[in-house]
Amino acid sequence: MATADLLVDLQDDLVSDDASNVLGQLKLSPMDDKSWPLENEDDEDLKSDKVCTPEDVEPPPNLKWDDPFYDIARRQIVEVAGDDNYGRKVIVFNACRMPPIHQLDHTKLLQYLKHTLDKYVESDYSVVYFHYGLTSQNKPSFAWLLEAYREFDRKYKKNIKALYIVHPTRFIKALLVVFKPIISMKFGRKILYMNHLGELEQFLKCDRMVIPACVKKFDETIRAAQKPAPSVQKKQLPHQQFGVDLSRLRANDPEKRAIPLVVEETVNYIKKHGLNKEGIFRRSANISLVREVLDKYNNGIPVDFTVYGDVHLAAVILKTFLRELPEPLLTYDLYDQVVSFGKVPVMNQAETVAMMIRTLPEVNCVVLQYLLGLLRLVADNSEQNKMTPSNLALVFGPTLMWAKDAAISLSAINPINYFAQSLLENYSRIFSASSEETVMS
Repeated sequence: MATADLLVDLQDDLVSDDASNVLGQLKLSPMDDKSWPLENEDDEDLKSDKVCTPEDVEPPPNLKWDDPFYDIARRQIVEVAGDDNYGRKVIVFNACRMPPIHQLDHTKLLQYLKHTLDKYVESDYSVVYFHYGLTSQNKPSFAWLLEAYREFDRKYKKNIKALYIVHPTRFIKALLVVFKPIISMKFGRKILYMNHLGELEQFLKCDRMVIPACVKKFDETIRAAQKPAPSVQKKQLPHQQFGVDLSRLRANDPEKRAIPLVVEETVNYIKKHGLNKEGIFRRSANISLVREVLDKYNNGIPVDFTVYGDVHLAAVILKTFLRELPEPLLTYDLYDQVVSFGKVPVMNQAETVAMMIRTLPEVNCVVLQYLLGLLRLVADNSEQNKMTPSNLALVFGPTLMWAKDAAISLSAINPINYFAQSLLENYSRIFSASSEETVMS
């Protein structure tokens, strides 16, 4: 279908007396039956596309002025925000940071988006699109949108597991009607609509994302206009395994084991069945099975991974355990040192890492060494599983470290991944040095 035809169809959809019926025919996801805000709400505060000044942010500290994508990257329209609740990398697109169309090279924006995704498309990943702030001034043309969709070929679509559209409007839904002829049913099911951040929280941790201030403010306005839902206080279960501090887990364990039960059982299963599995730690697992296993562990019910027969399930559970820790395994105290680790001369890096590891609480150090022992075995079999130290670092960097008050943005994720890779590559030197120091002390 030609672009001109698409534009005509969109105009027809928006002005037709039967527009609601047309919109109702679009069944792209299980969350289709939501109330879709209008672009012309009477309440000025509830207009998600009202005229607003694009949010201005400071360029990422590690961004160099001669970077070929400097003008795009400095605006932080596209960011990497760690993992979602199912172990998938999260790429964020902020519409509110797009400047007026005459100030942005949209061709280069598309190139930068692909450049960012290229680092993650071999793994399962998700995309979050914050629609608030897209206005008539900064809205890209339909021709560009059509080109963008076509540019993202199977390489990009096969491993995307979810596209979360946050604060959608009927314009978004009408746009999807227009694109329906070229959107496959399989891809359409991956599109999920989030009317507010509370709904998004079911799928990922919003407090670890750098959500634009104007998006948060708009979300508060939406929530204030709704009938408040009764607050439900989560109670920790007697056998709770996820979201519990490592020291408390050990104290509550009748066997006082040094390695938490979840870590021990998932690592052992992966050692037996996953070392030669291509894409181990890159693939997600069936969501319902993930929830089932989480519930079993938290309720003290024994888990037998051989029953499920999916090593990716064990890998996801292991990553989920680490991400659910109240504090990252590498601790908040090491955050600044980890992010600035790239400045350490290569010849001194192993010694520096060993010194950093010695400052960790004993229980953290033991679990870290145990985990890295598994990852070294995986890396040793990289010819079969395709998981080199750099690939493993890409997966585990944000799982081992995240910021206390904000998400791992694109400016911090690369240094964190670099540190994770150094942990793997210098494993023997780091922990032998650590052990020697422990004996001497």
